[in-house]
Amino acid sequence: MGFLGKKINGGATGSTTRALGQAAEARALAHLAAAGLALVERNYRTPGRGGGEIDLVMREPGGTLVFVEVRSRAGAGFGGAAASIGATKRRRIILAARHYLMRWPAPPPCRFDAVLIEGEQVQWLRAAFDAG
Repeated sequence: MGFLGKKINGGATGSTTRALGQAAEARALAHLAAAGLALVERNYRTPGRGGGEIDLVMREPGGTLVFVEVRSRAGAGFGGAAASIGATKRRRIILAARHYLMRWPAPPPCRFDAVLIEGEQVQWLRAAFDAG
């Protein structure tokens, strides 16, 4: 097995990949909640093909809305979890955030964070990227 439960030779194990992703999101959520953030929404997806997804939408005590991308890897090989958030992934997250904010008459301050999980280590990157 490779990273995120995908078989290297012989296809992907979707349920294993999904379960590992959900477990990583649960760890990230617990980490952020312990730091005082409140969950607003999980796994927000834009409609249609080619849209984006936001793993966690959180709110800081001061009101800032935080769009969180959770990435998990077994180890730091191939650049680790951070390297897996490329330009295309960032664009899709930004697209989903813009779509999400359309429902707000006056959107609050926002930022994009990442929670990186490598093995047992959890790292929270505040303002990991911006929409600019």
